[in-house]
Amino acid sequence: MNRRNFLTLTGTFTGGMLVLPSFLHAFGEQSNLVIGEQCLVFVQLNGGNDGLNTFIPYDDPLYYEYRTKIALNKDIVVGKNKGMAFHPALKDFAQMQQNGDLTVIQNVGYPEPVRSHFRSQEIWQTAADSNKYINEGWLGRYLDLQCHDHQPTAGINLDSIDNLALKGLEPNAITVKDPDRFKVKSNKENEKLSENPQLDFVRKIANSVVEGSDDIQNALKQSKTEISYPKTGLSKNLEWIARLVKGNLNSKVYYTSLGGFDTHDNQLSLHERKLTELNDALFSFYTDLKQAKLLQNVTIVVFSEFGRRVKDNGSGTDHGTAAPMFVIGGNNKGTILGNNPNLADLDNGDLKHQIDFRSVYASLLQQKMGFDYSKIGIKNSPVSGLF
Repeated sequence: MNRRNFLTLTGTFTGGMLVLPSFLHAFGEQSNLVIGEQCLVFVQLNGGNDGLNTFIPYDDPLYYEYRTKIALNKDIVVGKNKGMAFHPALKDFAQMQQNGDLTVIQNVGYPEPVRSHFRSQEIWQTAADSNKYINEGWLGRYLDLQCHDHQPTAGINLDSIDNLALKGLEPNAITVKDPDRFKVKSNKENEKLSENPQLDFVRKIANSVVEGSDDIQNALKQSKTEISYPKTGLSKNLEWIARLVKGNLNSKVYYTSLGGFDTHDNQLSLHERKLTELNDALFSFYTDLKQAKLLQNVTIVVFSEFGRRVKDNGSGTDHGTAAPMFVIGGNNKGTILGNNPNLADLDNGDLKHQIDFRSVYASLLQQKMGFDYSKIGIKNSPVSGLF
């Protein structure tokens, strides 16, 4: 039995489906022991999530001075910890942190920040400097090197459009809107090689879609949804991801997104609605994985392309810079990394970033995936204290 199959088998054990000797059960109870293959799940908040009203410096009087129209009263915030607290819609984020399963990384950004949605998303998805352009995504480059043999489902993007983060030189990732309906029949003509390299590449992609479809259907047959998820788009995508993880698809990366965070107007009600959708979907996913004893194998990363301006505009906030990231599961240390936002030392009205997002990427690749992040061009040192 090779290592991959063995890890898959032991991963099944963590789901309670394999009877093993008692000494292995004892090992399985150790919280710091990782059994089975690791994967990363990314939830991208499109539109520029307002970090200051998500993880709130409720103890800083400057917060209330700058945000006379949209500040959240310190009496309603939840999970108070060292002068910071969660938006009341994120009550389950507070609970996950209380459980030791959620880390907040504060003031995440990058030098010379860009306030364009499209360009800033591109920077996050390629891990490029703000003045450089890269055709392949950071996860696509990782998968190109990690998948020595082509693996069509090494990355799964739950969306209707492709994601630049997963784009590589090889088709190692698949975009799927509805995995249950993703059934592609083989075309024998596509399996024939020709003397045309462009045609062969197209056939390779077509064949990878067929193979990926088969792998996804097999994983779905081996799993089921064991808890109730909310009836929202993000919840459905996370429910699919949970099914694929439990069905031993063994993808390295899963990616999905939630839009609606461009809150220039009417922010209080809009932001509360989006954070509620995020909270409820992620807590269901977290509960599902924890019940299946797979949370230690899955690291969930929540981020947005930038935060918002410190001062409100009367009814909302405009495009800003640094903001918090959230890491759930994967045996993270369940803490708060970085200093609280310094509202007395701003850069032309914006927060100064303290932690480069590529340092978080470096930690994920090195500590969860056992991969040398420098091989894909990341030069930043990993964040310490995350895992």
